[in-house]
Amino acid sequence: MAATDKKNISRDDVNAIEGKGRSPFFPDQPVPVELFVGRSVQIDHIEKRAVGQVAQGKPVSVFLEGEYGIGKTSVARFTQWAAERNDGLLGIYATLERAESMDDVGAAVLEATLRSGVYNPKLGERIREGMAKFVGEQSLFGLTIHAEALRKEAPNITRGLLPFLSQTLDRVRSSGVTGVFLVLDEINGIASNPQFAAFLKAVVDSNAPISLAQPTLPLLLMVCGVEERRRQLIAQHESVARIFDVVTIEQMSDGEMSEFFRKAFESAHLSVEPDALQIMSHFAAGFPKVMHLVGNTAYWLDADGRIDKADAVSAVLFAADEFGKRYVGQQVYAALRSDSYRSILTKIARMGPMEMSFKRHDVERGLTDAEKKNFNNFLQRMKRLKVLRGADVPGEYVFIMRMARLYIYMQSIRATVAR
Repeated sequence: MAATDKKNISRDDVNAIEGKGRSPFFPDQPVPVELFVGRSVQIDHIEKRAVGQVAQGKPVSVFLEGEYGIGKTSVARFTQWAAERNDGLLGIYATLERAESMDDVGAAVLEATLRSGVYNPKLGERIREGMAKFVGEQSLFGLTIHAEALRKEAPNITRGLLPFLSQTLDRVRSSGVTGVFLVLDEINGIASNPQFAAFLKAVVDSNAPISLAQPTLPLLLMVCGVEERRRQLIAQHESVARIFDVVTIEQMSDGEMSEFFRKAFESAHLSVEPDALQIMSHFAAGFPKVMHLVGNTAYWLDADGRIDKADAVSAVLFAADEFGKRYVGQQVYAALRSDSYRSILTKIARMGPMEMSFKRHDVERGLTDAEKKNFNNFLQRMKRLKVLRGADVPGEYVFIMRMARLYIYMQSIRATVAR
């Protein structure tokens, strides 16, 4: 495909492009540590006040907080990798995505322990040698875990997490390991369970030294979630508010985004023009998940080894459509079932499609009487769906993500054409 045909590229064209190598973008996965950029303030905080303290024997608990798609998992993975490489901590990463009960939590932590040693396979081998009853043969596709044995042992893990982690640490101390770095990620399904909040509080309190001479487990406990989940935990157990050092992950800066795109494209032997960088960074708006989605689309669209403005514009439009179908369509349009709500959304979408904010009274001027009656409920629902937030100026609202804004505008155009 010639470079001059870029503006007319179709989705079929994208699927037909051949000769591509491995994409350096991971829109549905945490970023590999080799491509990690930015977050220097937060990482420095974690390394000095958490990792460094645990390496000296002091237990620390961190709540890594940030919006969906902001890169919490990538930060957790990166700091684990650095802590294992530089500070002698054993990284155990447990996703609680499917956890609804404390037995699910125990099973997730046990399985994560069996799969630990990602950055140092020898550590993983030592751990699994002492837990052989849970592991089958290892193949090209990874470990075979004995699910029945795992479920049977799960209650013992949550009832005695500290002894379990102490035993795990003892198995690898001779390899220079000095502590454990346990990450509990994806807590959406379990955060409302009062037992989980009590479990976290008990783990931290049970490991707190009564005196400086008392030995404790060198444990860095990191829980990852949005602010709403942390508040949910506090609502279940007020004392949870004091046990965590809260580290907030914000949107990446323009400089960090440009560095990320350049580094990723260069790793695939592609150059990227300044105009393309500006466009991709503008619409990604500092959200790593969106950055990877846009970058991945641009990678597959490119046909000449140079990401230019045409590639970037096409990539943003394709990525906005993909992002919208995955997240906005599922959450927003499914929730806004009434014709009145959808009509209000369409009218807002058509008001300055590149503008991220709008004033309530400007929208109301274009609404019908019936829509005006529903407008306040509409705004509150959009805030609950994390599409809008209130601005500093009373009566003004802001779209949280540019890609959601762009997708909603695209949907409004489609609705008009379909009539």
